[in-house]
Amino acid sequence: MSAYSWLKLLHVLAAIVAVGTNVTYFVWLSFARRDPAGSAPILRGIRALDSRLANPAYAVLPIAGILMVLDRDLGFTTFWILGAIVLYAVVGICAGVLFAPSLRRQTELAVTAADPTAYEAAARRTMVTGLITMVPVAAILYLMVMKPTI
Repeated sequence: MSAYSWLKLLHVLAAIVAVGTNVTYFVWLSFARRDPAGSAPILRGIRALDSRLANPAYAVLPIAGILMVLDRDLGFTTFWILGAIVLYAVVGICAGVLFAPSLRRQTELAVTAADPTAYEAAARRTMVTGLITMVPVAAILYLMVMKPTI
C-alpha cells in the first residue's frame, strides 16, 4: 500500500469522526432545548465531544490533506482543493466566532437555571449557528467527493 492510500484512509476517518460527531450535536441540542432544567449535562457532553473528538479530527484533516496533495503533486490551486481549503477556514471562523460562544452561553444559562426566555433564545442561537457552521462542511464534502473542475 502506498503512503497516499494510508493518508487517504486517515483523512476519510478523520472526516467521518469530525462531521459525524458534529451531526449528532443537533440531536443532543434538540433534547437540551426540550428540557432546559436537565440540559447542563447534555451541553457539557457536546462540549466534551467537540474538544475530544471533533476538534482533534478537524486538526488531522488538513495535515493529511496537505500530505496527499504533496504526495500526488495535485496542486493547491486545483479548484476543488483550493475551494475546500477556503471553506475549511470559513468553518473554523464560524465555529470559533459563532457556534462555540453560543454553546458556551447556552451552557452557562443551563447551569445557572436562568430566565427560561434567555435560555430559549440561547438554545435557538446555538442551533442556528450550528447549522450555519455545517453549510460549508457540506460544501467541502461535495468538493472532496465530486472533485468538480471549472
